[in-house]
Amino acid sequence: MEYSKLYVLRIRQLCKEHNYSINRLAMISGIKQSTLDNIVRGLSKNPRVKTLHKIALAFNMTLAEFLDFEELNEYSFDDEIPD
Repeated sequence: MEYSKLYVLRIRQLCKEHNYSINRLAMISGIKQSTLDNIVRGLSKNPRVKTLHKIALAFNMTLAEFLDFEELNEYSFDDEIPD
């Protein structure tokens, strides 16, 4: 899986667990709907830390907790194809 898709996976998993739509997440986090849509659709492949932090807070998590999940922890940059 591509690195950029890992954030999308995490956001979708947490939305499902909290019964949030992307629209609701946008309202709770204070992030523009279009920004979240771009992240979830893969158009924004490198979201800012500030954005990820706001997403984490919307789920009552620290940024560290948000980033601590199996798929990201097991990711290997060695498997990436160079640009």
